[in-house]
Amino acid sequence: MPYATFRSLKARQTFSVAREKLETVAIQRSGIGMRGERWPFEALMAQVREWVQAGWTVAGVDEAGRGPLAGPVVAAAVVLPPALLFADPPLFQDSKQLNPEERERLFRLLRQEGAPFAIGQATPKEIDRLNIRQATALAMRRALASLRKRYPSLRVDLVLVDGDALGDLGVPARFLVDGDAVCPLIGAASIIAKVVRDRIMVAYDRRYPQYGFAQHKGYPTRQHLAALQQFGPCPIHRRTYAPVQKWAEG
Repeated sequence: MPYATFRSLKARQTFSVAREKLETVAIQRSGIGMRGERWPFEALMAQVREWVQAGWTVAGVDEAGRGPLAGPVVAAAVVLPPALLFADPPLFQDSKQLNPEERERLFRLLRQEGAPFAIGQATPKEIDRLNIRQATALAMRRALASLRKRYPSLRVDLVLVDGDALGDLGVPARFLVDGDAVCPLIGAASIIAKVVRDRIMVAYDRRYPQYGFAQHKGYPTRQHLAALQQFGPCPIHRRTYAPVQKWAEG
């Protein structure tokens, strides 16, 4: 066997063994209720660089909309080109730390640079039926499934997810506490999810203008609670959330 062919075969075998170990670790860590891992930024990025240099495709996953009283929970999955992933200083962070104009600017940058991304949602009815934790996991699975559908040649080897473990997402996963603050992949996913969800809620505002969804995006602000008291819940309110229950029953 030629030496170059032997080296290529050996590299594929090494990659396969490493992937099997990673899948085993991910499955062990995927139990719902398990605490996420904590990584310092520098150590995490060194590990991500190792994965990328080994040929892995690593995606970031995050959600927007667990806390609101109305509207869907939206998840995003994204793969960053190396120039964006390893930018110094980092380009992407927790979307909650950015104003709407900054989020929109970074969302445009992701599209301009051709970063593969996809969205998944869970509806208010699914949130009520499943609970918000399970609905969030469902939205994330849908985002990853959509990513595979939109980019058939893209094989995701690992996803990095913000927060504590949410169960099996259909892809080997590592859950990181404050991941959106220390991992640009997760930060980018949080920005995408937030921008898309905000746009959804602005659209709902045109259908249900009395609630002010364009301003508060469904969160329990004083304005929103006053509208709930006056008008009662609308079809996109989450009936299992206590403030909505109160005015639905009243």
